[in-house]
Amino acid sequence: MFEPVQKFADIVTYNIFKIPQDSKLASAVNFFIFDTIKIFILLFLIVFVITFIRSFFSPEKTREILSHKKQNIFLAHILAALLGIVTPFCSCSAVPLFIGFVEAGIPLGVTFSYLIAAPMVNEVALGLLYANFGLKIALIYVLSGEIIAIASGIVIGKLKLEKYVEDYVFKIKVGNLQIAEDKKSLKQRLKETLEFTIELIKKVWVFVVVGIGIGAFLHGYIPTGALAKIAGKNNPFAVIFATALGIPLYSNAAGIIPLVSEFRRLGVSMGTSLSFMMSVTALSLPEMILLRRVLKPKLLGIFVVIVGCGIIITGYLFNFILG
Repeated sequence: MFEPVQKFADIVTYNIFKIPQDSKLASAVNFFIFDTIKIFILLFLIVFVITFIRSFFSPEKTREILSHKKQNIFLAHILAALLGIVTPFCSCSAVPLFIGFVEAGIPLGVTFSYLIAAPMVNEVALGLLYANFGLKIALIYVLSGEIIAIASGIVIGKLKLEKYVEDYVFKIKVGNLQIAEDKKSLKQRLKETLEFTIELIKKVWVFVVVGIGIGAFLHGYIPTGALAKIAGKNNPFAVIFATALGIPLYSNAAGIIPLVSEFRRLGVSMGTSLSFMMSVTALSLPEMILLRRVLKPKLLGIFVVIVGCGIIITGYLFNFILG
């Protein structure tokens, strides 16, 4: 599929830039050109398809589904985590979604199952993981992310932590914000999907290019297997370090995938690489800052610890399963 892209990268690197073929610079430049084009093609296709599908699942509709009083609580956690994959979410939407869910009477634990799954099991990451590493890795990524979201939500629900939600949240009346999504024509959905896809790429392209740039440097100048001793599966602390390293960083899945690919080449185990990616996407500093507006410090701290432990456990399981 990407042979023409590779040929183009070769022409630009060796014929136009005239960089010696066996040099480290040539390897880095060639990787950067090829991966930039490949990632943006995949990014456009994946975001377009997923955005069209989730145009049928607005946040308001998700809130309505999860607020059914007769729903089994365990099934509610599962449903919340599954809906987190297909419904629109970004760090800036975390606060209004949280307030809307609480106001609708959705249990706190179920709300957290959704809030954890939405950024962690990212549809762009899923598509790129499948394209770069295959179906097995993509499925394990989805399954592990969903298990973390469900288990974390159940634990938070059992701890009865409602008193650690800021008081004003329970006083807000959001009302019925349901938009007539079902009345939209196919043409309108496709038009809005294209507009959203273009806008999203405009917002994230810098992160993607930076991620590919770092990956290109590693590809060209760091020898294969160089990080195996430091972050390979035999280092018992590698997963913990990778998870902690990812928390203060801010990027999106598309910007992290090129790094995951290079980490693998350098000898970093898959579990450690994905722990880093999950930490960046699920526990990013901007999201924590925004959630602090609705969560008291103790609940926010519990949230970070529970999700962080889930990511670490998943990293070790990945390393164990994949050998």
